[in-house]
Amino acid sequence: MRPALAFPALLAVLAFLLLPAKAEIAPRPGWVVIETGHGFAELVERVKRSVAVEKMGLVTQASASDGAAMQGIAIPGNRVLGVYRNDYARRMLEANIAAGIEAPIRFYVTENGDGSATLSWKTPGHVFAPYMDEGGTALSELAAELDAVFARIGERAVRAE
Repeated sequence: MRPALAFPALLAVLAFLLLPAKAEIAPRPGWVVIETGHGFAELVERVKRSVAVEKMGLVTQASASDGAAMQGIAIPGNRVLGVYRNDYARRMLEANIAAGIEAPIRFYVTENGDGSATLSWKTPGHVFAPYMDEGGTALSELAAELDAVFARIGERAVRAE
């Protein structure tokens, strides 16, 4: 590309990248996606409380919207909450060391255009599916247990009260 044409093309790409991203999460295989009437900050706190009720650990948190805000940029709220517990970690590693890359398993809270928030997560069974041949029954049983735990966390967090 000639230099005179490169600059306008670069500007077009940058303009596209700066467009606001659509906040809504579409359903997809292996995911649970629950739209709620809760606001973003409220849903984040509800997930945290629900994690504690299930005696799971909130291991990690990350938020691009918080990072953007520190740079003076406003984007729709999003927070990734990594959830796990050491006894599950030990069982997972006994079943399959490679599966350890998947821990903690994450919940994702996203802010919608109308101010409500969506809770989504990949089911543990889906997350661990690539390791099932090597992890066998032990990993399959662990994933099923975690599927139930994550479902209870999600259901409690989104419940209307």
